[in-house]
Amino acid sequence: MKQKTAYVSKTVGQLKPSGIRRFFDLAAGMEGVISLGVGEPDFVTSWSVREAAILSLEQGYTSYTANAGLLELREEISYYMEKQFEVRYAPDSEIIVTVGASQALDIALRAVLDPGDEAIVIEPCFVSYAPLVTMAGGVPVHVQSLKENDFKIQPSQLEEAVTERTKIIMLCSPNNPTGTLLSKSELEGIAAIAEKYDLLVLSDEIYAELVYDEKYASMAAISHMQERTIVVSGFSKGFAMTGWRLGFVCAPEEICAAMLKIHQYAMMCAPTMAQHAAIEALKNGSGDVEEMRKSYRRRRNYFVHSLTEIGLECHVPGGAFYAFPSIEKTGLSSEQFAEQLLIMEKVAVVPGNVFGDSGEGHVRCSYASSMEQLQEALKRINRFVDSIC
Repeated sequence: MKQKTAYVSKTVGQLKPSGIRRFFDLAAGMEGVISLGVGEPDFVTSWSVREAAILSLEQGYTSYTANAGLLELREEISYYMEKQFEVRYAPDSEIIVTVGASQALDIALRAVLDPGDEAIVIEPCFVSYAPLVTMAGGVPVHVQSLKENDFKIQPSQLEEAVTERTKIIMLCSPNNPTGTLLSKSELEGIAAIAEKYDLLVLSDEIYAELVYDEKYASMAAISHMQERTIVVSGFSKGFAMTGWRLGFVCAPEEICAAMLKIHQYAMMCAPTMAQHAAIEALKNGSGDVEEMRKSYRRRRNYFVHSLTEIGLECHVPGGAFYAFPSIEKTGLSSEQFAEQLLIMEKVAVVPGNVFGDSGEGHVRCSYASSMEQLQEALKRINRFVDSIC
């Protein structure tokens, strides 16, 4: 009989478990921990959105929807994309409602990558990007954005990484974990590389609603880019709907049709009641989103200023709800800092190296917590840094 490990796919067997989960598990077994590790809004989903889901259940909407999602929701997504980001998608052929943005990323990569195709993965980045490329049969090519550039990738770096096998560039703005926001002109620089080498761009725009100092620019709205851009987004972050598991993907019709095949076989459709809730969120949720954005902006300003006063250098994130301070002055690695901070002061942060090699020397801190918790966490971080420096 074969050893049990022989039954596991070699591709999956060689994947590393999520580095984020390890620290969540450590913190879960301790009392009195303040977690700055969770990438989740601390707001409850708006009441009108919850009420819409309840009403849909009461009215008996418990069947499958169309594979691509409720047409009414796709129409609302189309209107939302045009109103917010000045890019128009056809509801019937260029939009798919997915089970979270995570599933959208998965089916997008599986739809466009053939075995051996290369995907440029800009680091630091969310932990799933490279594994999803690998599971789709592609080869992740890691390109490191640099601290001295506030973690903004330079077009010259991308050009150096392009080979004859390059198929797609994976982009996230605002970025997880750094909070870095790319301006329209910076996106145009990346777009020029994509056009020059005939590449696709997978633009993860899940944090597009959480931008604090300037207007958000979508890669699909850059001249000539809609035809080569796959936009992934959803309701988890901006609308505080993480547990609803609802996302969407917008793409050219040919690519969307390919993604829909995978979605049909693997998932059928997104949850019906969540789709009804999302319709309400798009129609009437902008006021709640604005209140959340204002609150996050106040917390960002306080948290980043306080980290700097402690002596942990930190660029000002343009979006999302993460700070990515340097901990190099402590002499500890990212994992050592995170582990010791958790053990000694009961504050949970995520080591930067789990987001790629360029994240080493940093930790990710989510400021999606109450001001009281942030204040207490900063006191503990200050005490910890003083004890080792």
